[in-house]
Amino acid sequence: MEARINACLLTLKIGDITRETTDAIVNAANSGLRGGGGVDGAIHRAGGPAILEECRKIGHCPPGSAVLTAGGRLPAQYVIHAVGPIYRDGRHDEAKTLESAYRSCLVLASRHGIKSLAFPALSTGAYGYPLQQAARIALETVVSYLNTHDDIRIVHFILYNRDTYEIFKTEMQSLLST
Repeated sequence: MEARINACLLTLKIGDITRETTDAIVNAANSGLRGGGGVDGAIHRAGGPAILEECRKIGHCPPGSAVLTAGGRLPAQYVIHAVGPIYRDGRHDEAKTLESAYRSCLVLASRHGIKSLAFPALSTGAYGYPLQQAARIALETVVSYLNTHDDIRIVHFILYNRDTYEIFKTEMQSLLST
């Protein structure tokens, strides 16, 4: 599925984010920037040790924030490491933190002249964020940013399976129909 938002093409796809040829891909990182499982582990494995070395130099990234490293051996030139919230019960500012993580990625992209980027579904794996709520927050945040910034030209959401894709598609259709 795709939609035009201001000057940007926003797409939803099922795939492997480590194969994306966008200027940057977004990593669902942990606050220690040490690699891990899921998307984080896949990006570190595919990108090689140079990414972890840069992450070690940065040291830490609090939830709701993002940092930038080179892409190592990835097709993408950069990796934006975003730290989303660990979902507890929805009453500990999780939505605000997740929104901030997405917005931080977009601000970094704009600041560094990144014209195209690919996001995973942040915080929905090991961090346990309910997928429908996370999809709504992700899409609302990205669409809102793109409506007021025309420097980013392509944003992909690279989703790991059909069920996740369908939830994002439903949320995107709902958001764009209002």
